[in-house]
Amino acid sequence: MFYNFVKRCLENHQAIMNRIKEVLEERGIKQTWLAERLGKSFCIVNSYVCNRRQPSLDVLFEIANILNVDPKELINSKE
Repeated sequence: MFYNFVKRCLENHQAIMNRIKEVLEERGIKQTWLAERLGKSFCIVNSYVCNRRQPSLDVLFEIANILNVDPKELINSKE
C-alpha cells in the first residue's frame, strides 16, 4: 500500500521530500546515531536528512523501523 503511494507520487512528478530531519529533531536523535544503526556513513544519512538524496524504499522502511514510526510519517507529500 505504501509502495503504491510513493509510486503514484513519482508518476505524478510530485516532489517527494522526506521528514527525517523533523522526526530526528522531535525525538532528540543525532544523525550519527541513525547512521550507526543503519550501517551507513554520516555523509549518506546527512544527504537524506537534508533532502539532497532520497533513501530507497527499503532504507526508508528501515529508518522508520529504527525510529519506531510509520513510514508515512517520514514522507512529506500533498496527498
